[in-house]
Amino acid sequence: MIKTRMTEVFGIQHPIMLAGMNWITDARLVAAVCNAGGLGIFATARCTPEEMRENIREIRKLTDRPFGVNIILIFFGGPEKIKVAIEEKVPIINYTLGKPWFIDEVHAYGGKVMGTTALAKHAFKAAQLGCDAVIVTGHEAAGHGANATSLILIPIAASTVKVPIIAAGGFYDGRGLAAALALGADGISMGTRLMLTKESILHDSFKKLCLDATEQDTLYDTVFDGLPGRALKSKGAKDMQKRGFPFVEAFKAASQLRNEMKLTYPQFVALSLKMMSAGEESSPLWVQARQATGLARFLRGIYDGDTEEGILFAGQAIGGIHDIPTVEELIHRVINEAEKILALLNAQVH
Repeated sequence: MIKTRMTEVFGIQHPIMLAGMNWITDARLVAAVCNAGGLGIFATARCTPEEMRENIREIRKLTDRPFGVNIILIFFGGPEKIKVAIEEKVPIINYTLGKPWFIDEVHAYGGKVMGTTALAKHAFKAAQLGCDAVIVTGHEAAGHGANATSLILIPIAASTVKVPIIAAGGFYDGRGLAAALALGADGISMGTRLMLTKESILHDSFKKLCLDATEQDTLYDTVFDGLPGRALKSKGAKDMQKRGFPFVEAFKAASQLRNEMKLTYPQFVALSLKMMSAGEESSPLWVQARQATGLARFLRGIYDGDTEEGILFAGQAIGGIHDIPTVEELIHRVINEAEKILALLNAQVH
């Protein structure tokens, strides 16, 4: 049994978290992680506030253990989703892109707040604002890590951040968990690894592509959604790198995104303007166009298994993943391996 500040703060059995992967973490996957002793996080970008409420209640039907929701604060409906999470007394609120004005309200019912960061200074600021824990994301991660790798970033953040740190980016097995603890983290977040489990809704075509990939088979670029991010080296991803700015595709994708988010045209325009003027978290219009294009292709990859046009955000950890276990099998495997490694290392110290 591995007990850390992460397991103590969140009341969970194992220091392993499911990354809040938008459009991938559904209620079933979240509950499976919780029931296996980890911390499941439900990503809410695809939901209206009321759909988010329905999913929270569905998760509670599937598990009686602590879980969390991930909310992008500057997205349309961010404040409303925070309100729903507080009304539903969600045990953990994990936020990204914005400042957490709601911490006192969450603490009032006994909940916890966790910020997602990719820079040591942002992790320090999140803790300073009152977060109970911070996720620190290294360059190896799927999606949006910054330039520093986990090996460098985690100990730097741990030297100044006093709350529990959850390491993200490159973690997929017990060796990674043991390493993260040695670097100063209190647990790990796994996205790519938990995406490749039996309970994951990711299409089998992309699961197979991931299993066949090496650690060299990802691409890091701004073309996927306008921000520096990492995607699986698929035909669709390579095509995006070759093309110029996708004006026509971006227009069509923006319309699809509006429909996916169930927004009226005025609401969609208001969201764009908000994202253009959100201070440090602002996104210029060309970034938003890239985001719409990337999302349309991302959805084709996840749900349709379109390996020609679809894309998938995936971390460098795919090179070490060779099977599709159940969530329970995976978490037990990671913990057992980490325990053996930690015991072996302790035995070498005299």
